[in-house]
Amino acid sequence: MTTTVDSGEADQACVLVAHGTRDPAGAAVVEELADLVRRHLPDVRVAFADVRGPSVTDVLRDCQGPAVVVPAFLAAGYHVKVDIPAQIAAAGTPAVLTPHLGPDLVTVARHRLAEAGWVPGQPVVLAASGSSDPRARREVYAAARRLGAARVGFVATSEPALGDVLAGGEAVASWFLAPGLFHRRAVEAGADVTAAPLGAHPAVAELIIRRYRHATVREQWVSQGGPGLGLPVCYPR
Repeated sequence: MTTTVDSGEADQACVLVAHGTRDPAGAAVVEELADLVRRHLPDVRVAFADVRGPSVTDVLRDCQGPAVVVPAFLAAGYHVKVDIPAQIAAAGTPAVLTPHLGPDLVTVARHRLAEAGWVPGQPVVLAASGSSDPRARREVYAAARRLGAARVGFVATSEPALGDVLAGGEAVASWFLAPGLFHRRAVEAGADVTAAPLGAHPAVAELIIRRYRHATVREQWVSQGGPGLGLPVCYPR
């Protein structure tokens, strides 16, 4: 990753938004990831979409100028398409919402598998949180195909459940950003090998930086609803 700071970056905060968890280890991983990004961007702040604070609205109101909001999510479910845009709009401050992280991080999931003891040829099942949004589920299956996983198993919301698709001798790849309830459920499914979440990996930080640098706040926009992915979604009236 380059350490060069563009002239437009000094006055645009990067707001990194994670799902949120009651697990202190999960929050610590998000902060570690933010620290990696801070090596390359001048102003990086952490917000959470749910469960814990600060919220996106609170962080944006604390910014001194325009901000770029990067959803650290692996699929575009409710939080990415509805909740985060609504929190941005509620802030009433200039901001742009980038696309989420998505299947581009399959290489990190593969790396975590190898760290956990997976060996080439061992069948893989991709564990994901699940979503009621069909697009989000399609993204998970797309990630599974890139990874070469035999099946997908969910730990919340969607079917099939991870425990129902596991067979003996398989390894579980974790499609989670940070430790928390969902990853604990994946571990409890009892596979021979269960990978750690993607976590504070340099490739995750690099993708966050790319998302940030591809977004700019140039004009006055007011949110009209909708997902707002990759578009300026809020500016004070």
